[in-house]
Amino acid sequence: MATHSEPVPYHAMILAAGRGERMRPLTDAQPKPLLRAGSRRLIEYHISSLAHAGFQHIVINHAYLGTMIEDALGNGARYGIQISYSPEKKVLETAGGIANALPLLTDAGYHRPFLVVNADIYCEFDYTSLLPILQVMHRNSSGRHAHLVLVNNPLHHAEGDFALKQDRVVLTREDFLTFSGIGVYHPLLFEDVTPGKPVKLALILRAAINNACVTGEFFPGIWMDIGTPDRLMQLDSLLNARHANG
Repeated sequence: MATHSEPVPYHAMILAAGRGERMRPLTDAQPKPLLRAGSRRLIEYHISSLAHAGFQHIVINHAYLGTMIEDALGNGARYGIQISYSPEKKVLETAGGIANALPLLTDAGYHRPFLVVNADIYCEFDYTSLLPILQVMHRNSSGRHAHLVLVNNPLHHAEGDFALKQDRVVLTREDFLTFSGIGVYHPLLFEDVTPGKPVKLALILRAAINNACVTGEFFPGIWMDIGTPDRLMQLDSLLNARHANG
């Protein structure tokens, strides 16, 4: 599979270390990112979209049955990209996992931002639209350590996570949206995360939001949190119906 866009000078990360308890028994014998919907594994939709947008180097963290992910995806050659792996002996949560992978994600001086996406979502977001954000954050990180893609609240998360005030993510408004699991981050966001320590992303995001260092955007298109067997079946039905209709 060849990439569509010109190669971009930034790396992307797919978060794939979760146990997938709500997916049991489907995840008893394989990790959640390898579950299938339509004609592909869940994680392959992300790889395809990222490669299409020009991301040539993708980092994947894993913990539970992680060797199965490496065996299934290999070095990325079949997708036209390079895949590196960041194994975790214990689950480090989202921020801890990203911090653990920083040497693979950024430059030697820890100045280059990167894109991160959760493996257990399905989203038809165009990652090329985030290239200007990466470029601006790379040139000047003083006012922006993160940029989040927000979506409408699904029924199972009706309270949402954050709100948007123009292009800034805030915590003080009532019209909260849901964080999609897609974000651009500067290494500075993780400078206080102790290596090897589990740390939730929400904690450091909220601190950065309070310091007015987080921007965001709203994505109105198709997005699904594939957290349960029922939602996996819904996605499978959607994709198969599309295929059947040509």
